[in-house]
Amino acid sequence: MLLILLLSGAAAAFVHPGALHTADDIARVKYHVTAGDEPWSTAFELLTQNGRSHSTWKPSAHEYIIRGSGYAENYGSAYNDAAAAYQLALRWLITGDETFANASVRILSAYSSTLKGLQGSTDLYLAAGLYGYQFANAAELMRSYSGWNISSQHDFGTMLTDIFASVSLSFLEKHNGNPTSKFHGHYYANWDLCNIANLMSVGIFTDNQTMYDYATEYFLTSAGNGALPNFAVANFTEEGTGKTLTQGQEAGRDQGHATLDFALLGVIAQQGFNQGNDLAEYAAKYNVNQTVPYTAYDSFEGIQSNISAKSRGDIRPGFELLVAHYEDVKGLNASWSAAYRDYVNQNTELGVEGGGGNYGPNSGGFDALGYGTLMYRRRCDEE
Repeated sequence: MLLILLLSGAAAAFVHPGALHTADDIARVKYHVTAGDEPWSTAFELLTQNGRSHSTWKPSAHEYIIRGSGYAENYGSAYNDAAAAYQLALRWLITGDETFANASVRILSAYSSTLKGLQGSTDLYLAAGLYGYQFANAAELMRSYSGWNISSQHDFGTMLTDIFASVSLSFLEKHNGNPTSKFHGHYYANWDLCNIANLMSVGIFTDNQTMYDYATEYFLTSAGNGALPNFAVANFTEEGTGKTLTQGQEAGRDQGHATLDFALLGVIAQQGFNQGNDLAEYAAKYNVNQTVPYTAYDSFEGIQSNISAKSRGDIRPGFELLVAHYEDVKGLNASWSAAYRDYVNQNTELGVEGGGGNYGPNSGGFDALGYGTLMYRRRCDEE
């Protein structure tokens, strides 16, 4: 299975760009920024203030990305460089200034020419999933740039496939030798979700339909804790609205991981939607200090009898995507996700969603690429 997925090519045409953003998305954002419309104008200003979006950014690629306690960790370079490659790509696409395109390509080329593998504890699987999907998304945005030749793009795709996708696939296939059953499955949902997102995005960039299909099928049907059959621990009907609130698999663990799960679900859903596959309200409501029902969850660490208050109210980007998709595209009620989005934005500089570098120096602030107010918002402030 591993060899087949890594070597298979396209069986059907992919939309390009078509991971987190399409050409229509980029045109919409460019129009609003050029017109000075809000909130896009302020959101773009926040992007330009981030040092990672500056053309002077210098990559720090290593031969091995190392993540894991007890190891000589250096993975901070990867998440900073992935964020920079993405932010620079956005600035190029919105402004047309090729100095930003060249800076983004410089980062991508540094990794394709330097990186040999991932090392560390089992946390290397997190590095594969998180930084793989982020680098792949940056590359997908840069694929139309004439200054990044086909040979160099192929080299980058080979690096994504051989290093990031291969590790993600190994994890989803074997879970490091640990069980994947619903109860006592050793790995929490975010481990599955980031690796699903990675295989999808690498599949899109490299036109590997088999890889993409494997990721979507895993998400829909597998036994892992990040797959839909097991991620939803319980569904509750909200009194007064009739809306369904889904308790995610990590609600009893802590809210940092609970909200990360939904941010990653947003990435998976958006990438699928942009390729024509129409594949979070509960966590959002709890994290704006509201009471939610809870069902005890039997995790591999033991029974989690109550919803966890740990990290409740943490500031984490990613919910702009969810709100835009469910309210503006689908016409559904995502009021609590909107409330959490607004809470995050109110506690972010300039009052809009930021990205890597706007939420502290640690890895959690880089797990989502962010800048959702800029890239996903559909309605003007006055609407």
